[in-house]
Amino acid sequence: MRGRFTAVLVAVAALGGTGGIRAQNGPGPDWTRLNTETLQHFQALLRQDTQNPPGNEHLVTDYVKSVLEKEGIPVQIFALDPKRPNLVARLKGSGKKQPLLYMGHSDVVTVDPKKWTFPPFSATRDGGYLYGRGSQDDRPHVVAGLMTMLTLKRLNVPLDRDVIFLVESGEEGTTSVGIGFMTSQHAEAIAAEYCLAETGTVARVNGKVTYAGVQTVEKVPRRIELVATGPSGHASRPLQGNAVVHLAAAVAAAGRWRVPMRLNETTRAFFTKMAEISPEVDAARYRALLNPASPAALAADAWFAEHEPGYSSMMRTSVSPTIIDAGYRINVIPSEARAQLDVRALPDENPEQFLAELTRVINDKAVVARYIADPGLTRPTNKPSRLDSEVFRAIQTAVGRTYDTVTIPLLSTGATDMAQVRGKGTECYGIGPAIDLEDGPKGFGAHSDQERILESELYRFVHFSYDIVTDLARARN
Repeated sequence: MRGRFTAVLVAVAALGGTGGIRAQNGPGPDWTRLNTETLQHFQALLRQDTQNPPGNEHLVTDYVKSVLEKEGIPVQIFALDPKRPNLVARLKGSGKKQPLLYMGHSDVVTVDPKKWTFPPFSATRDGGYLYGRGSQDDRPHVVAGLMTMLTLKRLNVPLDRDVIFLVESGEEGTTSVGIGFMTSQHAEAIAAEYCLAETGTVARVNGKVTYAGVQTVEKVPRRIELVATGPSGHASRPLQGNAVVHLAAAVAAAGRWRVPMRLNETTRAFFTKMAEISPEVDAARYRALLNPASPAALAADAWFAEHEPGYSSMMRTSVSPTIIDAGYRINVIPSEARAQLDVRALPDENPEQFLAELTRVINDKAVVARYIADPGLTRPTNKPSRLDSEVFRAIQTAVGRTYDTVTIPLLSTGATDMAQVRGKGTECYGIGPAIDLEDGPKGFGAHSDQERILESELYRFVHFSYDIVTDLARARN
């Protein structure tokens, strides 16, 4: 998962309790035993090196397949690349309702082992935490989906809908082998009414829960290239049309550009709810954003841009210069210089109008702005998932029962595999495990060099996931 909000859930005082799981007809889950099994599987998964590139996600799918098939749960493997397969498992329901899909991706971002205190694929337990690449992104969803399937099967829970578990490859930048392949070539295998996946949050600061966030829509990643041209020559004779100078000015203009703010249903609900639950000084800023064109909104946005840039990004299509390429010798003025901008567009952004406005902002005929394709990162534009659906209500119920806090819809500034699934008409919702909000700035977040998760909160997330899936899928008399 790239560039995403993280937050935390309440710590669990007694892991052996039901944790908000309602027992079915008959004995409910034995979470004391299941927590031990969860740890076993989670550590095994963390020890699989599936850095993308190159991926090698078969290490994860081989493990998950063996566990599921040992329990009599049928598994299908779909692979564009044999080393990068996707796994689909299904528990059959009565068919009274359409299927429910639970997703977790099997690849992780690359690591620099020298920067890690504990080896990145050691799954080290220390001080109540589990350390390892993927401990946040995205092994928790893989193990939660696995444990949910195992528990439903063992308890023989009667289902009104099929429950599908997808472990997809390539989420971290090569979706053509993963969710792109599945939705284009094997959509029938994962067709569902609803989907649960990553990027949800439950915010805890200094141990106090403030809200639970559910991702209902995400920005659309696009890549823009700036190309500056000018005369080439000997660097000892400075030239007025130097392409590097033109490019530098264009990059600076793009980076400083504050794209106008606007709200959608999700972000309006988010900032409205945040105003209701926050201290007055913060609430005033949230309320100001509800009128994006006002001077108060501009002042609030400036504050968020410095102190909470994720909130500022939620309000607009964002532009971040990330790559510059120019020159090949110190004493040669190059005739061409290039830069790349990471653009995260609001779902309703018109691409051509945005490019035209960026060109106006740069205001330099020596610089051309153009979109460049990136099949591994491309996500389709689609509508936000509904806030009045039975899934959102089920999540609200589970959050209230488990964490005693409010549920708020989120717009994700990063991209997920839910975009392709939404594009097929499935209502998708992002949920997530508890991560201390303070961990990110300290270097313990997703994609960081010390990625970690609280062990107690891993167990809680498995319970939470099972609760939601069971609430939505179990047969009702």
